[in-house]
Amino acid sequence: MDDHEEAELCFPQLNTSCRKAMRPQSESMLVYVLLSFVTIITVVLNLLVIICISHFRQLHTTTNLLVLSLAVADFLVGFLQMPVEILLYKGCWALGGFICAVNFFLGFHIISASVGNMVLIAIDRYIAICDPMFYSTRVTLKRVKLCIFLCWILSAVHTSWILRDFLMQPDRYNSCYGECVVIVNYVEGVVDLVVTFFAPITVIIVLYIRVFVVAVSQARAMRSHVTAVTVQRSEAVKVQKSEIKAARTLGVVVVVFLLCSSPYYCFTVAAESSSTAASSAAIQIWLLYCNSSLNPIIYAFFYPWFRKCIKHIVTLQILQPHSCDTNILEK
Repeated sequence: MDDHEEAELCFPQLNTSCRKAMRPQSESMLVYVLLSFVTIITVVLNLLVIICISHFRQLHTTTNLLVLSLAVADFLVGFLQMPVEILLYKGCWALGGFICAVNFFLGFHIISASVGNMVLIAIDRYIAICDPMFYSTRVTLKRVKLCIFLCWILSAVHTSWILRDFLMQPDRYNSCYGECVVIVNYVEGVVDLVVTFFAPITVIIVLYIRVFVVAVSQARAMRSHVTAVTVQRSEAVKVQKSEIKAARTLGVVVVVFLLCSSPYYCFTVAAESSSTAASSAAIQIWLLYCNSSLNPIIYAFFYPWFRKCIKHIVTLQILQPHSCDTNILEK
């Protein structure tokens, strides 16, 4: 083996070492800068969402609790998953089999939990818009916390089953030393595809179609009965408009998730039939992860309270005594 070949190995002292991904230095630098920027944005923005909802008591609502859970999942993607993907870009894994197993477990778990949170958000909006009379009694903080807890636990159970063989022997699919790969067999792949994509997305789409049909009919009813509006009725209309606005905002979150996740799951199906090159997997994964950086941007665009909260944090007003009781909602 000559010096040039040794230079291309991840671990030159080992004959079984994987080879480094040889790319132009300018290309590698550009990719590293871009991916690092996306990672920092994802971590910072989702941390702002977490701080906002956790700190201000006025934001401790059932819907915002679900948004908080989704923000935690998005934060973990930026804090844990994205840096690892940047390390994998050069094609060498130097963190060992245990960390490799933990990385894939967290990746599957966080994405699964995110989808579960999306379903809970859709159910929350469905009850708020389609059955508003019973929303406050059916959707309580205690029940929402229980649902979020079960969502994360069941996601962990599902991930453990999907990756059970890999978790017991993390290097079983490695073709060389310095690799970190997992292969999900056909049956487990189909189950994962149904449980974490097709079934929840079908439920979400059906619920949101119903939500927007009811929202449109309610908007028409409000316009047709605009005369003789009492103060009490105007307050009810204001609350209803707020619920519809929240549904619209969270609907945009779901649509963006669909756009970002569909290529990854389409790639998964194609990979099972061996019709797609494995080298394109990284692009699909990064597109899926980029969804985590887009969600807080959507909140900033649609939610005035989030923009106001960021102002409080940047100006350090959040450190003042009793700042958690500040009226953060714009009237």
